[in-house]
Amino acid sequence: MRILVVEDEVDLAHTLHTGLTAEGYSVDLAHDGRQGLWMARTGEYALVVLDLMLPGLNGYKVCAQLRREGNATPILVLTAKDGDWDQAEALDTGADDYLAKPFSYMVLVARLRALVRRAAAVAPPVLAVGDLSLDVAGRVCRRAGARVELTPREFAVLELLARRAGQAVSKTDLLYHAWPDEAHDPNLVEARVSALRKKVDTAFGRRSLQTVRGTGYRLVDDRERD
Repeated sequence: MRILVVEDEVDLAHTLHTGLTAEGYSVDLAHDGRQGLWMARTGEYALVVLDLMLPGLNGYKVCAQLRREGNATPILVLTAKDGDWDQAEALDTGADDYLAKPFSYMVLVARLRALVRRAAAVAPPVLAVGDLSLDVAGRVCRRAGARVELTPREFAVLELLARRAGQAVSKTDLLYHAWPDEAHDPNLVEARVSALRKKVDTAFGRRSLQTVRGTGYRLVDDRERD
């Protein structure tokens, strides 16, 4: 599960990275508001941990902009600003939770788990694109009712494509989603997509996983052309 931490205190950011990685999360770091906004827009994160006092663009504006764009990723504000007005403004701009510094690491992790549970409760249990379905919680893929065995990386690539069905998804986005620690080699994506095509398309005589030249890939309901 990937988390984005937007924190300009470099030492604290790396401490959070180490601690949350030990908890089993995959953690990306941003050290200013503009970078954090871009990463939250282009990545596929389960959670965002967001400071308020950031260079470039403050946390209030980052949060508000994401919500204006329809980005529903849970946001936990982690900040030294602990006044009532600060908390109220953060929550009113779209934050889901608020924790003031200094903080208990145990409480931070518990709040992150709570946000994940809430998000899972409202998320669709199955992603469907035509007769291709993905049970995200169970990690099961089916095409026309038949189970398709996928590797974890293949499932991660297909999941992001299914979440953005009909849209062109860049190789960079797929890299950051499926290979957060190796997001520098687009050949990883090309090889995985080739394997996916054989499993979810070729084996069923379908053409739902399309190449978008110069961009990446797109997953569509190809039955519409039948």
